[in-house]
Amino acid sequence: MVDYQGKKVVIIGLGLTGLSCVDFFMTRGVIPQVMDTRISPPGVDKLPASVERHLGSLNLQWLLAADLIVASPGVALTTPALQAAVDAGVEIVGDVELFCREAKAPIVAITGSNGKSTVTTLVGEMAQAAGWVVGVGGNIGLPALNLLRQDCQLYVLELSSFQLETTKSLHAAAATILNVTEDHMDRYPHGLQQYHDAKLRVYENAAVCVVNADDVLTMPAQGPDQRCVSFGVDVGDYHLNHYQGETWLRVNGEKVLNTREMKLAGRHNYTNALAALALADAVKLPRTSSLNALTTFTGLQHRFQLVWEHHGVRWINDSKATNVGSTEAALNGLQVDGTLHLLLGGDGKSADFSSLARYLQGDNLRLYCFGRDGAQLTMLRPDVALLTETMEQSMQVIARQVKPGDMVLLSPACASLDQFRNFEVRGNEFARLARELGG
Repeated sequence: MVDYQGKKVVIIGLGLTGLSCVDFFMTRGVIPQVMDTRISPPGVDKLPASVERHLGSLNLQWLLAADLIVASPGVALTTPALQAAVDAGVEIVGDVELFCREAKAPIVAITGSNGKSTVTTLVGEMAQAAGWVVGVGGNIGLPALNLLRQDCQLYVLELSSFQLETTKSLHAAAATILNVTEDHMDRYPHGLQQYHDAKLRVYENAAVCVVNADDVLTMPAQGPDQRCVSFGVDVGDYHLNHYQGETWLRVNGEKVLNTREMKLAGRHNYTNALAALALADAVKLPRTSSLNALTTFTGLQHRFQLVWEHHGVRWINDSKATNVGSTEAALNGLQVDGTLHLLLGGDGKSADFSSLARYLQGDNLRLYCFGRDGAQLTMLRPDVALLTETMEQSMQVIARQVKPGDMVLLSPACASLDQFRNFEVRGNEFARLARELGG
């Protein structure tokens, strides 16, 4: 444990993470200063009276006088005030760095552009199924520092590129970069390489690196080494095996689970399952309990989540797919025995939908388009598309047509704000209608 006594600590950014940092230092006898660029940030009412605060801007004088700055992931290190502090020799860390300095149990560290919340939750479920005391958090759920409040046998952290920028003491028992695609380019002016470099920090000092055999950008900086275990669709130590119309999870040549036994659906979720299994194996979780967790896990809300199944028809809520790339991930490699009834629509935010077209081939597909950009979406496959004003109207039509083996998928490729308060409300409405209309 690091002794912070006598240190002048400045915390940038409030909210749940900022408050967890304040609590961390207060319990160690250090009263930090807090600043936030917002006038009324969330959590300001929960700050102890003894904590000095500066709101509405960054206080350069405080930063230059500090011994340690704990910066919110949302504040770029390139901010001029932070650059001035760096030039003055002030150490800047994030809450994950503070956590890594204190954690006694092994850490599984998970990053990537897509799927990290699902994989993080899955590994946590696998540990719970084994009866382990596990702390799950970071960029999902609880702030990392809150996980220190109980003695855990394992920590499972979802980490963003922003969090990794300010972390140097991570020694993960197992770490993964699930995939790398362009994201947060407003934060990384030098492009994909700069974003990629931040992700690669997760492998520094890791005992096992779980890499994606289908994505070269998930390899360690110097290329694959003896620490690497791979997962992939058709290749890798952990991969999918297609046999007599069925898909299996296969590990080192051995079939370990038929995907029909899983509640998760979609090829992207099967590869998420492989990554989670590889991470669980790396930290010596019992394989039987890990596989059991894979058969019971229904997925995160609104992320390709099975919300209703009746008479052989599966209703899948992927309302979190608020952009074209998310819907492409859902459709890529999707296998449906019968007809896929795909719900598209909402506010496309001026997006170009044309890249979806290659996933919308074949005869066993029907499109149901609604909302502000519904008419534009019908042009992807006019021969199989129906335009309605609302999602509910589309679902009423679908309910009269579905047959055993069919899948009804809400993966709208659009934001929800034209007709719903947010994507969660849209997904909840889909789930309600699925139960009501689906028998």
